[in-house]
Amino acid sequence: MQRYALTVDKFLDHAAKWHGTSCVVSTGTGGEAQRITYRQLRGRCEWVSGAMLDQGLEQGDRVATLAWNTQDHLTLYYAAMGAGLVCHTLNPRLSVAHLAEMVNEAEDRWIAVGAGLQFLARQLLASCPTLQTVILLDGQAPEEDFQGVRHWSLEDLLRLFGRAARWGDFEEEAAAGLCYTSGTIGKPRGVLYTHRSNYLHTLRALQADAIALSAEDSVLVAVPMFHANGWGFPFAAPAAGTKMVLPGRSTDPVHLHELIVSERVTVAAAVQTVWLGLVEHLEKEGGELPSLRRIIIGGSHCPEALLRRIEERLDVRVQPSWGMTELSPLGTIEPPNVPPRAGSRTSGRSPMGLDFKLVDAEGAALPEQRMHVGRLMVRGASVAERYFNQAESALDAEGYFDTGDLALIDEAGYLTITGRSKDLIKSGGEWINPREIEDLVASLPEVGLAAVVGRPHPKWGERPVLIVEPRKAHAIEREALLAALRGRVPDWWLPEQIVLVEKMPLAATGKIDKQRLRAEYAGG
Repeated sequence: MQRYALTVDKFLDHAAKWHGTSCVVSTGTGGEAQRITYRQLRGRCEWVSGAMLDQGLEQGDRVATLAWNTQDHLTLYYAAMGAGLVCHTLNPRLSVAHLAEMVNEAEDRWIAVGAGLQFLARQLLASCPTLQTVILLDGQAPEEDFQGVRHWSLEDLLRLFGRAARWGDFEEEAAAGLCYTSGTIGKPRGVLYTHRSNYLHTLRALQADAIALSAEDSVLVAVPMFHANGWGFPFAAPAAGTKMVLPGRSTDPVHLHELIVSERVTVAAAVQTVWLGLVEHLEKEGGELPSLRRIIIGGSHCPEALLRRIEERLDVRVQPSWGMTELSPLGTIEPPNVPPRAGSRTSGRSPMGLDFKLVDAEGAALPEQRMHVGRLMVRGASVAERYFNQAESALDAEGYFDTGDLALIDEAGYLTITGRSKDLIKSGGEWINPREIEDLVASLPEVGLAAVVGRPHPKWGERPVLIVEPRKAHAIEREALLAALRGRVPDWWLPEQIVLVEKMPLAATGKIDKQRLRAEYAGG
């Protein structure tokens, strides 16, 4: 058979050749819609590749991006990867110290900077000696000098140095992207993706029982492109010829409502807090989303009550999913065309390409892999073998990666994440699972978001603290929260402290920030 390297540049090649008039719609800095066809985007990306190679970058060099979901960020994705460079996506919501640590470990040579982020980039330059060049995206001009570091706008780079470049001139095992974990369970660690791993992940995501995009769809990518490959949508959409809608920096519900309606979005993806905001906006202001058929939720567990609320108000099918940066990221997802199962919703089933096993606390496989809770292990072609710049393998003796999640797999193969092993609270020598408390409290109509963390206790070791963000314009009594738990969890699980907050703190990826909650409330 022919040798045909599985490299991600082929996705945009395919889109340009067979879906050339389909487009990418991006929100500009002034709120205006910017449109480019896949055929035009392919040519633009290739010329940026040529400019980058002409200006000293070589295959394997790392190019950092500090940017939002825009056309220019997508251009950097393909311009870098197509030329054999490594696209290192940085999260602008992290601290300068965290970002500098990542840039220095990666030894990034160039950095592409999105709208409104020049100040942050200047701070990084002062701490990151490997950075040699700054590229300004989204139509920006330099606000002031970049400390002697050469810089161009993307348009000037194209005008001065743009030329055609040969794409895919490397092996499929070559590195394509670098993304660091969010650090929600410890120090951020880098995951270096290969072209092959991203290619195979894309094929898995496009399966009929997974994300299942088609050329007839219009997909809103509201999950940040710096978060775990943008959940794979920057690859999956061109591979399927799907119109891609990028919201820029803003996931404000008014902005998203207008985009979904004007671009006739059929599929949309974001963390649950984004959809909660949209639901609350429509409940208050009115409005419908007639084209929208499916919403994909990931990033953290979504309580069943919130799933039902989103589905009923938006008249859509919600597909809960589970994944990790280390999985590229998709692990499991509810099928789009199978009616939701009666009873508790799950995180779905795994598409072809991953293998799971459940183990006990000592790492031994559970004798019964179905209907028993265990620590979730996974292996596959798009699963990390080790972290970036670390020699030690992250796998067990059978080649499985430890996710750190506790899970149950039912008889039909549907997976439910029952909690993170790190989040479990040990009280009086027995375990309390915060997830069960959070789901029960979140089912109350007066509750917007709920979280439980452990607080040190001199007698019991730890006791649970419940933090609640009430739903807008709703009041709730602490006794009502306890009443929702009594008789449904053991009495000794009942929180000793309940805190009502105006706004739940969120981590840089949109998840509830439990590290901050522990810091603020675990000490009393």
